[in-house]
Parts: sequence; C-alpha cells; structure tokens
Amino acid sequence: MENNTELEEEKKEILRRYRGLLRSASKSISTSDKKTIRKAFDIALEAHSDMRRKSGEPYIYHPLAVARIVADEMGLDTVSIACALLHDTVEDTYITLEDIENVFDTKTKDIIDGLTKISGVFDHSTSAQAENFRKMLLTLSDDIRVILIKLADRLHNMRTLGSMPKEKQLKIASETSFMYAPLAHRLGLYKVKTELEDLSLKYQDPEVYQTIAGKLKSTKAARTRFVNQFIQPLKDELDKQGFKVEIKGRPKSIFSIYNKIQTKHVTFEEIYDVFAIRITIDEDELHKEKAEIWRAYSVVTDFYQPNPDRLRDWVSMPKANGYESLHTTVMSSKGQWVEVQIRTKRMDEVAEKGFAAHWKYKENTSANNKLDIWLAQVREILENESENSLEFIDNFKLNLYSEEIFVFTPDGDLKTLPKGATALDFAFHIHTQVGSRCMGAKVNSKLVPLSHRLISGDQIEIITSKNQSPKEDWLNYANTARAKQKIKSSLKEEKKKRAADGKEILRRKFKSLDVEFLSVNIAALEEHFHQDSITDLYYNIAKGSINLKKLKGHTVEEGRLIFKKEPIKRVKSPRPDKAAPDRHSIPGKKDVLLIGDEQQKLDYELAVCCDPVSGDDVFGFVTSSGTIKIHRSNCKNAVELLSNYNYRVMKAIWSSKEKKKFSSRLKFTGIDDVGLVHNVTKTISEDLNVNMKSISFDSHDGIFDGLVKVEIHNLYHLSKLMKRLKEVTGVLTVNRMKEEE
Repeated sequence: MENNTELEEEKKEILRRYRGLLRSASKSISTSDKKTIRKAFDIALEAHSDMRRKSGEPYIYHPLAVARIVADEMGLDTVSIACALLHDTVEDTYITLEDIENVFDTKTKDIIDGLTKISGVFDHSTSAQAENFRKMLLTLSDDIRVILIKLADRLHNMRTLGSMPKEKQLKIASETSFMYAPLAHRLGLYKVKTELEDLSLKYQDPEVYQTIAGKLKSTKAARTRFVNQFIQPLKDELDKQGFKVEIKGRPKSIFSIYNKIQTKHVTFEEIYDVFAIRITIDEDELHKEKAEIWRAYSVVTDFYQPNPDRLRDWVSMPKANGYESLHTTVMSSKGQWVEVQIRTKRMDEVAEKGFAAHWKYKENTSANNKLDIWLAQVREILENESENSLEFIDNFKLNLYSEEIFVFTPDGDLKTLPKGATALDFAFHIHTQVGSRCMGAKVNSKLVPLSHRLISGDQIEIITSKNQSPKEDWLNYANTARAKQKIKSSLKEEKKKRAADGKEILRRKFKSLDVEFLSVNIAALEEHFHQDSITDLYYNIAKGSINLKKLKGHTVEEGRLIFKKEPIKRVKSPRPDKAAPDRHSIPGKKDVLLIGDEQQKLDYELAVCCDPVSGDDVFGFVTSSGTIKIHRSNCKNAVELLSNYNYRVMKAIWSSKEKKKFSSRLKFTGIDDVGLVHNVTKTISEDLNVNMKSISFDSHDGIFDGLVKVEIHNLYHLSKLMKRLKEVTGVLTVNRMKEEE
C-alpha cells in the first residue's frame, strides 16, 4: 500500500515538473509548440518508465530538468526543448532515430543523433577525455543546439552530483572546470559558466567553498544596506531624467572570489569588489542604446568619482562571445570602490543567455556574424585530424579565457585577437597563405619582427614573400590556436614530403643489401636507430641525420634484416588497475595511505607541488615512470590530471593517525615589529613542538613577508599551528602554500 502511495506521489511530482517546464517556455511558444513538447514528454516518460537515477529518483526528472534549463536559463526554441526531453532515449532505451524522425522531423532527429554520438562518454560513470571532448565539439559543425543542450545536461548533473561517490565527484568536477565551464564562457553563457565553476569548486575544495559561502551569507545584511544607500541617489536622478531602469547589487560568484584570493594573495575581507551594481536600461530602439548608456554613465559619475583606469567599454567594441556592457569603478561616499555595470535589457539577456539569446534579436546581425566566424574557426581546428588531442585541448583553451585586443588592417578594418597575440598571429588571422608567406610586419608604420606583441589600437601591415614557408621556431612566436595549428600542419606536410624522399633512399639501400622492403625490416631499422615513428625514420634518412652508408652490426638472412645487438626495450607506464601489489609493497612498513579500489598498501611519493599531509583529501597518480604520486584534491595540477589522464588516477585514503611527519610550507604577512621573528619561531618550535626545516623573512616599508617550512603530523596539527600563528601580535595573514612559488 505504501509503495502505491509513493508511486502516486511520484506521478504527481512528474506532472508538477512538466507544468513548470511549460510555464518556463510559455513566453515564446504557441499551441502547436505545446503539442510538440507534450509528444516529446510522453515518449520520454514511457521510454524511461523503469529507469531510476543514482539518487533513487525516477529518471524522467533528469530530462525534465535539462529541458527546463534549456527553456528558462538559455531561452532556446521548441525544437531544443523537445530534444532535451528526448536526449537520452536513443542511447538508453528502445527508441530509434527513425522513430524520432517519424514522430517529429529531420531537424529533431539530427540534433538527437548529435547528442547520442557524444553520449555515454560524458555521463556520471566516466570522465571526459580529450578525444571525446574533441568529438563533442565537432557537432558544432552540425547544430549549435547540440552543444547547448549538452551544457544544460552537464549543469543538471553537477547540481545533482551529491548522490555520487567521492572519487566520481572529483573527476566530474575536474572535467567540468577544465572543459565545460570554458566552453560555456566562450559561448557567452555567463550564468551557466558561473554555476559550473561554483559547483566544481564545491566538490574540488569543499572547505574553501563553504568558508566563502558562509562569509557571503554573514555579510549579506550589511552589504544590502550599503547597496541601497549607494543606489538611491542614482535611482532618483535617473527617474527624474526619464530613464526606465532597474538597479540592483549582485554578489560576485564564489569561484571568482576564490580566484581573487588565490591570484592576489588576499583574504576575503581584503576584496573590495565582492559585489557589483548593475543598471539595466529598458530601451527598445537599438540605435539609441549606446547614447542612453553613456547618458546613464554621466549620471553615475555626477554622484561618484570614477577610476579612469577601470573603465571598460564593451558597448562600442563587444567581446567575441557577444558580451556588451559598460563597466566603471567608482568611489562611494563610504570610501569604498564599487564596480558599476551599465547595459540595456537586450544586452543583459545576451550576457546571461549568450548566443542562444541572439535568436530573439535577429536584427543584431553583427553578433550573429561573430558567432559564425568563431564557429568557423573552431571547426577549422577540429577538422584537422593530424593534431594530437591533448594539443588540441591546450590550443582550444588558449582562445577560451584570453582577454581581447582590437587592432586594424592597413585599410582600417577592425580585427579582434587574444591579448598577447603577435604579428605572426595577426598574419594567420588574416589568411593562412598570408601567415605562411609572412616575412615581417610593420606596426604603426615601423618594421617589427614576427614575435612583436600587439596592443589595442595597433595598425598592422604584413610583408610577404612567395619563397617563404613556416619554420619550426615560428611556434615560439605564435600565441593563438589558429596560428599554432596552421604552422604545425604546414611543418607536418613538409615532413611528409621529405619522408617520401627518405623512403625511396631506404628502398634503394635495402635493394643493394638484398633485404626485402617489408614492414618487419623497416621496424627493425626503426628500433635500431631509436626512432619514434616510421615517418621520423624516413625523414631523418632524407635529412642525412641517419647515415645508411655506415649501417653496422647487422646480418641478412633470406631477405630479413637482423641486428646483433638486442634492440632497446621501451618501458611502458603501468595502468593503475594493473599495478602489481608485490612490486610496490613495502615489507615491515606501516603505511598511512590505502591506495586503489582494493585499498592496498602501496609505495608512494608525496607530490612537491601541493605538499599533501595526513587528513587532506588526496588521490594517487601513476607517473610515466610507474611511481605513484599523491596529490591534494585541490592541487592546481589536479584538474588537468583528472580530466586528461583519469585512467592513471588511483583512489587514496588516509588509513590511520600514525605519527608520520609531513613537510608543509606556510606563508605569512604582518606589520614589522621588534621581537616578531622571535615570537613566531617560539610559537612554532617551543609552544607547539613543531620542527622547522627552514624559515625566511623579508621586510620592506614596515611590512614583512615570511616563509617557513615545517614538519607536522596531520591536517589537524597544521590547522592548530596556523591558528596559533595568527594570534601572534603583528601577524596579519597565514596561508598554506599550494604550489611552488
């Protein structure tokens, strides 16, 4: 009876969530659209009827949630909502692509097909590898909505990650911050990107996440009072001048605050801009937007003094991801710097929902053109199959988070490039042929080398020659993904041509030795000269690096080439699940770590990049030499290791509170005072009986920076030491160093 009651409650909840989806989409859908969504819902409900999520909930909750994100948070169309409801059906149920096409249309079938092709490698049971990510992005060439729905799918999976085992949480959070959040950023999906970053941090470093969240909550009341006092005079004046505006204060994301703490080495209390004031103007006429924004800016600066170095005009020159807004930082009457963002309602929607919102504003052709240009560039990189997948990820990420500069051609055309781009990058941005034949450049009429870094406002003229071709050292000058990929592609083509010549030289040599031109003989020669590939062998023969005239130490038997010396055996890195317990175990030693799914006592080394200690959340990583290195879960290297090499990652748990000693480095700052060094060292060595391995102080202008390396037993011991150091008179901050500085 109780079971039937639960099922009835679940049916009511499913219906409630479905109605919520319709409400989210109601602003933009017709009666026929509702029928399409209902059909998709009915098919998904029936197909997933016997399936449940890891949390125990009915599986249909997931596609309903993804569809609601697509409708409400991305503002996508009916086709996208239907595809979100159906996104797992072809992969996980009896529904086929033909069924989808028969019930709906070819477009819906194609999007589901794109989602199905990249499904399975991005669910909770696996971690996204570089090649899979590349395959996912290839779907950009078919329909951008495939990627948007996949991002919505990932966002809901992150929201429900709490039901997964700890090690799965860490892997999924790492791949999200490594790949999905940057992709959302590049597509202009600010809200999605922000939430993905925050949720990733929540599982990668839960203690830091909770600390920042707690401080934001505890300071909310005071922040609200300050914001209201700051806003009121602006609101009164803007109303008086006939503006229709909404003004509100928005706290910065937890991840962005965490990032500032890490990069600027400050405490939460020292960050002045934990929030921003946003002025949103209701202006329907596109041609009036710019003038109205600057008029509102004039009102803001009438009341508050602006910082001239902190003006950011993305209204005149929008970002490549479509972001338009005017940012200024002003001094409040309380003596505090405040960031003010001014934009129109349209700009705000585009900023929150990214390129998805451009479907609503079709007249904004310039933004749509930018999307098309960007997708074309991504497609070009993706379709170059010769590029290594990990290289591809590195190159792709180069263009994701980079700030932008605006430069001009000799004819005055505006071009957008990432900050740090060189004259060579500009040449390849214009055209592949221009880049390949580039001899030099003139920047603002002055001759500069190819490595010259450009700044906003530069006007560049590229000097070319038909006899020029890409060189190996050009890779040192190129900073954009496009330029690097084109140079590598050209060098590989050149190498292939030279290799073809080398192949003919080898063929003639084998003929003179009565050796058959077979793969087994070529492999023997490749092994003898320690070449990484057959192409390298041929190429080096053509170059003369391998001299076949001096071929020694071999015999020929019935057309077979045999070398007297044993070829060097290449050592392969063991996969973690194949690691032999006997080879790694340490007889007679009590380990404090249990490693692997079977929690074995294996030999290990502590990673120097993050200095893990007993009590830290950690994982093991098998290096190329077979050594198991232990890293902290919040180590800066963890994201890349967990995303790209998860097959080498091993579970690791502290098994005891044994008094093993660990090294840890602490950095502290304070106000210089007589006796301060004595008080610090006394607290460390005498009061807490901690062994100091090294200590150094640097004093300047009445402020000191200190660095101490100590031996401690566990995380509790370290926390106690840090707490006591903060109590020393004159000490302001004490932080555990996370990487070598």
